[in-house]
Amino acid sequence: MRAPEFWQSDNPLARLLEPVGQIVGGITARRAVRAPLVKADVPVICVGNLTTGGTGKTPIVGSIVRRLAAQGRTPAVVMRGYGGSVKGPVRVDARTHTVDDVGDEALLHSRRGAVWVSRERAQAAAPAVADGADVLVMDDGHQHSSLAKDLSLVVIDGRTGFGNGRLFPAGPLREPVRGGLARAQAAVIMGEDRLGIAQDLAEYLPVLWARLVPGPERLRLKGQRVVGFAGIGDPEKFYHSLREIGARVNAFHPFDDHYAFDVADIQPILDEAFAIGAIPVTTEKDAVRLEPDQRQQVDVLTVDVEWERPEALDALLGRALTKGQ
Repeated sequence: MRAPEFWQSDNPLARLLEPVGQIVGGITARRAVRAPLVKADVPVICVGNLTTGGTGKTPIVGSIVRRLAAQGRTPAVVMRGYGGSVKGPVRVDARTHTVDDVGDEALLHSRRGAVWVSRERAQAAAPAVADGADVLVMDDGHQHSSLAKDLSLVVIDGRTGFGNGRLFPAGPLREPVRGGLARAQAAVIMGEDRLGIAQDLAEYLPVLWARLVPGPERLRLKGQRVVGFAGIGDPEKFYHSLREIGARVNAFHPFDDHYAFDVADIQPILDEAFAIGAIPVTTEKDAVRLEPDQRQQVDVLTVDVEWERPEALDALLGRALTKGQ
């Protein structure tokens, strides 16, 4: 789903839904503080958030995995496999698994390394370690306590923060902010801190800064007419990325997060682009959900993570790796 606009302000609808949010938030909070059922034989690093929707967790996980691999470690990503039917635990194989099996994010991670999908994340720990992993990186899972964590990072969108501060469905929060931050060792603010979040967080935990930077495809797309589309947590981010790299965005089509594209959804977009001599372009995460024939007709703009103080991240990772031994 895409975040509704009323999540960003105090309004009658949010107040009406507040009682439901209190119930949902209470259940989530109680589940999150239960004693872990499993302690893995290797360090566990969790990248999560306190809100629904896209804050940049998946690119952060990819960046951390690459940093760990560069340090000589053998990381494996552990995740639920949102949108997939496989219960697991199973190691994702991009040659045989599909989006319907394991979800789009798991397929995306599997292009760069080992990924284990399991509805019960803790059940993936032992097979991942037996497979050779010496550190586990959880993509999401801050609200799930089944697997003990040596480092928990909470990712926060610097543009939207915690929205109206209300619990889902009255607002974007999965759980109360104070309780969620209490279980983290650091926060990562993605992008410009337009709301002054860092100042409010300083009393709780260290703050890291990161931003998404477009991949090398930006050089080909600069100055070109494009028709963009995206089914991510916040499609507007992709729209702004296209504008920032200098692409001429003639049209843009947002979809819900993890939207299951049908051929009939994409063909009108391709026809629209080709009719005006534009390039159809989407995100890497969306591309894995396209049918092969249509995927070949669409350009992909990848993103990477740029850390303001990478040494601060490396220090946190180093302590977690030592702690988990």
